[in-house]
Amino acid sequence: MTPRTVAPFLTPEGFAQPAVGAVLREGSVLLEGGRYAVHALSSRGARRRVPLGSRPARVADPVLLVPGFLAGDSSLQPMSRALRHQGFRTYRADIRANVGCTLAAAAQLEERLEEIAQRRGTRVRVVGHSLGGMLARGVAARRPDLVAGIVTMGSPVLAPGAHHVSLARSVDLLVRLNRAGMRGLMAADCVAGRCAQESFDQARAALPDGIDFTAIYSRRDGIVDWRACVDPLARAVEVRCSHVGMAFDPAVIALVAAALSPAARGSVVEVDRGETA
Repeated sequence: MTPRTVAPFLTPEGFAQPAVGAVLREGSVLLEGGRYAVHALSSRGARRRVPLGSRPARVADPVLLVPGFLAGDSSLQPMSRALRHQGFRTYRADIRANVGCTLAAAAQLEERLEEIAQRRGTRVRVVGHSLGGMLARGVAARRPDLVAGIVTMGSPVLAPGAHHVSLARSVDLLVRLNRAGMRGLMAADCVAGRCAQESFDQARAALPDGIDFTAIYSRRDGIVDWRACVDPLARAVEVRCSHVGMAFDPAVIALVAAALSPAARGSVVEVDRGETA
C-alpha cells in the first residue's frame, strides 16, 4: 500500500508518480557509473601528458553543488572533481544527508552562499540534483544578490510529490522516526503542512532577471515524473540517463559544464544527441 504522508497539493493535476516498474530503469546507473570510471581514467591520462603550468584558466564564478534527497555532498564528488579539472572552483553545500526539514535546508544553503559570495567577492552558480535543485531554485528567487545562475538535474520543481512509491516510503519512514524522537529528520509538517506549502511556493517563485537557469531532465527517470522537472522559466535540456546517474554520468557533467560556462549564458546549450537525447 502506498504511503499517504505527502500532501496531495505537492502533486498538482497533470503529474503522477512513476509506475512501480519504472524504478527498473534506474538499473542503467551501473552503465553510467562505468562510463564515468572510463572517462575519469582517460582524463587522468590526458592530464599527465599536459605540460606543467598549462592548466585550464580558472572560471570566475564559484560553483556550489547541492545533493539530492537522502544523499550528501559525497554523491556529487565525481561531478565536483570533473568540474575542477575544467577550471571551475567548486564548493560543497555542507550537507551530510539531505533528510531534514526543507525550509531549514534552504536556510542553511543561503548561509553557505553568503559565506562563499563574501569570500570570492562575486555571486555564486548553484548546481542541484533532485531535491537539491529545488532548494537552489528557491534560494535563487529569494536571494538574487547571491545567485548568478542555477542548474537543476532531475528536480521535480513543478510537482515534488510526483515521485516513485519507494521514495514515498522513505519519506514516510523519516516522518515516523521524527515522531519517535529522532530530531533533525523530516516532520509531518515538512511534507503535508505549512512547511511543505512554503517550500513548494519557494521552489516555484518567479526568478528575477539576470539569473541563468538550465533544467536537465530525462524521460528515463525512474524516480520522479520527468515532466515535473521541465520548469517553464528554464532552458530545458533532455538527457538519456537514470535519476541517480545524473550525479556522475559524463554526458550530464559535460552539459553542466557547458551551462556554467560564460559562453553559454543566455544561449542554447548544445546537446550531443548521440549521447544524451
